[in-house]
Amino acid sequence: MSVSRAPWPATRMRRMRRDDFSRRLMRENTLTVDDLIYPVFVLEGINQTEAVPSMPGVERMSIDLLVKEAEELAALGVPAMALFPVTPSEVKTLDGREAWNPEGLAQRAVRAIKAAVPEMGIITDGALDPFTTHGQDGIIDDNGYVLNDVTVDALVKQALSQAEAGADVIAPSDMMDGRIGEIRNALEAHGHIHTRIMAYSAKYASAYYGPFRDAVGSAGNLGKADKTTYQMDPANSDEALHEIALDLAEGADMVMVKPGMPYLDVVRRVKDEFQVPVYAYQVSGEYAMHMAAFQNGWLDQDKVMMESLLAFKRAGADGILTYFAKAAAIKLKG
Repeated sequence: MSVSRAPWPATRMRRMRRDDFSRRLMRENTLTVDDLIYPVFVLEGINQTEAVPSMPGVERMSIDLLVKEAEELAALGVPAMALFPVTPSEVKTLDGREAWNPEGLAQRAVRAIKAAVPEMGIITDGALDPFTTHGQDGIIDDNGYVLNDVTVDALVKQALSQAEAGADVIAPSDMMDGRIGEIRNALEAHGHIHTRIMAYSAKYASAYYGPFRDAVGSAGNLGKADKTTYQMDPANSDEALHEIALDLAEGADMVMVKPGMPYLDVVRRVKDEFQVPVYAYQVSGEYAMHMAAFQNGWLDQDKVMMESLLAFKRAGADGILTYFAKAAAIKLKG
């Protein structure tokens, strides 16, 4: 940065920080409710809730209660929800075929929410891990290796079933090569020309996902296995740019970096390089760490929650998937 200002005392940087009005006038980034996407977990049953122990304040909800939640979120101005099904163990299979069942839990939830709150954007997850007996995001061979091309075929079926149920955005989180192009082509061929794709383009093989896997019930299936053969190495950021470029070339409308706060450098690089809609996911582990500190009185909940979300905006994110979305929306409205 070239220095063009006069030296001290002609320039006093603190002058503009002295009063609220001048701090507001020079504020570079602002968090609004329009930046928030609320991830939710849906389970079978009626009037059913289950707490997620590793994510204090987060509950799995049956469809009827999720519809009410959608109504509350719409009233707060939250533009979109990201839907994750808690698949019963009896319908999990090696190939995850429940993922494209037109009467599957996610598909029914989409239809119910869109019928009650049509203005709410619904984002559905594209991956097989909630539906497989082994907890991997794709179909495996005899050695446990996730097969790319056969998994892409399954993901296309899943995406079509979600689009036909009324999902506004398909969000493939699987990290298979070539899946964005195949999903885009299938959506176009079946008349779903307005269905958007939010690609989990730079999804890292992170240790921050543990509570989420508890929430959707895939942790036990995965066991001691990992996802390092398809999710990205946390050491790499150049690779993320290649992944983003490929997904955009294949037809992604939006791209995502996941996890969030530990990877804000990647968010910044992606935004600077491509200048497309970029999203970040403040994942379950990030949420759990914050909540532990809040519950122990070590950090101020409202202030730290809002500061953490503003950091995403400063890094260049156009929106944030966060379990704090509802609480932040209430704070912003108040």
